[in-house]
Amino acid sequence: MKEKIDINTWIRKDHFNFFNAFEEPFFGVTVDVDCTSTYREAKQNGASFFLLYLHKSLVAANAIEPFRYRIIDDEVWKYKTVHASATINRPNGTFGFGYIDFDEHFNDFCLGANKEIEKVRATTGLIGSSSGENVIHFSALPWLNFKSMSHARSFSHQDSCPKISFGKVRDENGKKIMTVSIHVHHALMDGFHVSAFVDQFQELLNKNQELILG
Repeated sequence: MKEKIDINTWIRKDHFNFFNAFEEPFFGVTVDVDCTSTYREAKQNGASFFLLYLHKSLVAANAIEPFRYRIIDDEVWKYKTVHASATINRPNGTFGFGYIDFDEHFNDFCLGANKEIEKVRATTGLIGSSSGENVIHFSALPWLNFKSMSHARSFSHQDSCPKISFGKVRDENGKKIMTVSIHVHHALMDGFHVSAFVDQFQELLNKNQELILG
């Protein structure tokens, strides 16, 4: 479900028209987050650490309205909910793209995510599932403590989906620290909104939730 935004009366009208004309309208930041509590939470409950922090990042993204904005045929639409289009690693070193529905309950989210992971790992191709515009493009580089990141782009293809990448978890002063790269379309949001996402994500990482895994 999505709702069209009237650009002519939108508070971001000038910002949208300015940045949407750019050949490269995306900007990105790289930040560190403290995932100590979430890492411990996953280990204590036998849950996937990846799926747990992925779910919390989706909760945060859905809470920050601009992360649900998309540009379709030069019109701005606001989706009610956004989901995950994530890279799924295979044991042979390749990966495929998987589509994972967001559910506010982690246990239900996990059920769908694990099915999608099994599906992608059972294939050899790149695109295992199709997705629409109401997704965030997620990727993980759990082997690399990167300091910045860029993404491959097809400039002939209109794309306004945020791109979030997670790095290697490292130990610092008794804490588990993870680098997160966030790239977003500047016609739809600014640094203020990215900061709000990071703050919301960190708050969720600091909290434990009741996990019932079957």
